[in-house]
Amino acid sequence: MTFQRARSEEQREIRRRAILDTAAAMLDEMPVAEVSLNELSRRVGLAKSNVLRYFESREAVLLELLDVFLESWLAELADELAADVEPDGPPEVRAGRLAETLSRSLSDRAVLCDLLGAQGGVLEHNVSVEVVKEHKRSALGRLATMTDLVRSHVPELGDGAQLFCLMSLVSAGALSAYVPPPPSVLAAYADEPALGVLHLELRDALRASFTSALLGVLPRGQQTPPT
Repeated sequence: MTFQRARSEEQREIRRRAILDTAAAMLDEMPVAEVSLNELSRRVGLAKSNVLRYFESREAVLLELLDVFLESWLAELADELAADVEPDGPPEVRAGRLAETLSRSLSDRAVLCDLLGAQGGVLEHNVSVEVVKEHKRSALGRLATMTDLVRSHVPELGDGAQLFCLMSLVSAGALSAYVPPPPSVLAAYADEPALGVLHLELRDALRASFTSALLGVLPRGQQTPPT
């Protein structure tokens, strides 16, 4: 792909979108840590200096993609929760279904989890204060959307819904770093099966994490989500 010089806002937006789409395609092939600005530039057909006209760094590209992926996921999550959570069920049952649906939904989205895991330690570095502020404003909006969605199905969470949502996203990013294990770890488990107790399946780990978090925010007397 090659581009002529962008001379209008429409052309600039087309180029920005091409950069984001190319980065998203790369994330289907490799983890966040392996996405480089050089390879992104090569694939999009621009000199690295031209890519930097649109995004100030590799991290800025990936932060914007994180917001895009969060927006898409939340739209899909609304439908998933509507299908899975019985509105007239008791609080503990609805909370259990919420944990199950969230764990399934996030574990099916490995790229989103990878981006969440890289957010604090990688993506929020090598970016300007203005980019950070824009990202954080968007993140607060996504968190509010998720909080409203979760609270609509389990209103008993009350003010604890926002903390539950925030910790759920942090947990998804952190736990995804362990899945799948590298070959050396799998080999160690094979050599010493007793070590396999440390092996994590992302969906199971997320469900346990979400269920534990719900125990901390549901009011007393409503704290026994089923496993």
